[in-house]
Amino acid sequence: MSTPLADAERRKILDRIKAIPITNGLKFSIDEMTRGACSLSMDRDRAFDGIFETIHGGLLMTLADSAAAFAILTVTGADAKMATTEMSIRFLAPARDRVTARAKILKAGKRMAFCEAEIKDAAGTLVAHATVTYMILG
Repeated sequence: MSTPLADAERRKILDRIKAIPITNGLKFSIDEMTRGACSLSMDRDRAFDGIFETIHGGLLMTLADSAAAFAILTVTGADAKMATTEMSIRFLAPARDRVTARAKILKAGKRMAFCEAEIKDAAGTLVAHATVTYMILG
């Protein structure tokens, strides 16, 4: 079972997230945030479609990366500095409508954090699976 965040802690993390330009530009919505996990959604905007008239894979990767980063903030605190050091994603189905990335921390240490994220469409179809490694800078 996921541990909820204290209201003040949640607000501080949300303030940090709102200050990230791409989060606002792509209109991510935060569906859920608990200790070590985060769920983000975004609607398909045809202006960002790829060659096959689906959400571009780079945007799906950005959604998964962001969900993982925000999950890490729930254990490091809102002021933590971090950087993605490695990311792998498998695209499993086309994304033609709203998608949700659910990320969870698999292991977090003092300097590294390992996460995974599943991206599903509105029907619940698994669209992509990603693993992300972050270096925690301080």
